[in-house]
Amino acid sequence: MNIFEDILTSPRIFKNRDVLRHTYTPDDLPHRDEQIRTLASILAPALRGETPSNVLIYGKTGTGKTATVKFVGRQLEEISRKLNVRCMVHYINCELIDTQYRVLASLANALGRTVPMTGWPTDQVYEEVKKALDMKEQTVIIVLDEIDKLVKKGDEVLYNLSRINSELEKGKVSIIGISNDLKFKNYLDPRVISSLSEEEIIFPPYNAEQLKDILEQRAKLAFYDGVLDDEVIPYCAALAAQEHGDARKALDLLRVSGEIAEKENADRVTKEHVKKAVKKIESDHIAEAVRTLPTQSKILLFGMVLLTESGYRKFTTGEVYAVYKNLCRRIGMDVLTQRRISDLISELDMLGIINSIVISKGRYGRTREIKLDVPIDDVKRVILEDYRLEALERIEKDLRNVASLSVFEEA
Repeated sequence: MNIFEDILTSPRIFKNRDVLRHTYTPDDLPHRDEQIRTLASILAPALRGETPSNVLIYGKTGTGKTATVKFVGRQLEEISRKLNVRCMVHYINCELIDTQYRVLASLANALGRTVPMTGWPTDQVYEEVKKALDMKEQTVIIVLDEIDKLVKKGDEVLYNLSRINSELEKGKVSIIGISNDLKFKNYLDPRVISSLSEEEIIFPPYNAEQLKDILEQRAKLAFYDGVLDDEVIPYCAALAAQEHGDARKALDLLRVSGEIAEKENADRVTKEHVKKAVKKIESDHIAEAVRTLPTQSKILLFGMVLLTESGYRKFTTGEVYAVYKNLCRRIGMDVLTQRRISDLISELDMLGIINSIVISKGRYGRTREIKLDVPIDDVKRVILEDYRLEALERIEKDLRNVASLSVFEEA
């Protein structure tokens, strides 16, 4: 029997699983009416040939910011065609397009110019953007999602785009910035703040009832009738409400629960599938976070794994640094300074991979007390996937029967 025949004859769970992905923009956004109306009223002048105000949109992950902007943008473009008004919304994810050059090149290409994503002088790309904008009477709304990622590398592109209207005769530009970080304006030049943040919209977290409504709306499109147990959606909503009202987490839970049921050839999705989904998602998030770490951070983290496996429930920065230095020397890697390692430890703490607190040692100063906050087997597996760090596996085997880490003490 062909393997695909077996899959195709298994119980059908999903009608359209893509409805549960973050990239899907529904025709209706429950519990975001106020934000939708506010944004629409800000952008409405574009339909009268006027320049809309710039907008900054804030809110935690999974509060509907991007979905709302795409929803309103789609409706704006739709009605502009009916009114025979040229209005375009160009969306840029600044996590992927994170430099001034790439932002300008993306915009130039969207406006019909042919600009490579690298290689030209930035001033030349800016001129191409201006020419393209001024080819005709039009309004272009530039959406900069995760704008904080762009700003941390410099705010020159925001400075230029927020003032570009003064250099245009026909075209008009409005900027919508979306951020999870309420403090991101601290990175901006005061001149940029004054021109960029003309309007601000805050997106509050969803509560459990609101998340339940969102999941029920998507579930009707995503699943075949009768495949979800009654407790599945309330349970997913309750779990996500604990995570700062994150609708993305709720949708991921529901989708992964369905995928697990599908793999098990179950004919229904149950609460037990949701529990399995929670573990899988957590494991996947940890793996992805560790996989994308710089090599030096992986070595540092591997040292913490060895300390933990050797019976250290908590360890200090000095202990971690001693292990890290020894590992680097054994595998032929450069050793960073203790100050730089302290910065890397802070980054691991922010990612939630470790937990660290600063403790006072009296006249001996202060140090960090650190412990791993994730399953060590998952962390170790992902680190050892890195071909540059294959030698760490041999080192770990050498240490497997060692009762303590005295082998790492400085000579």
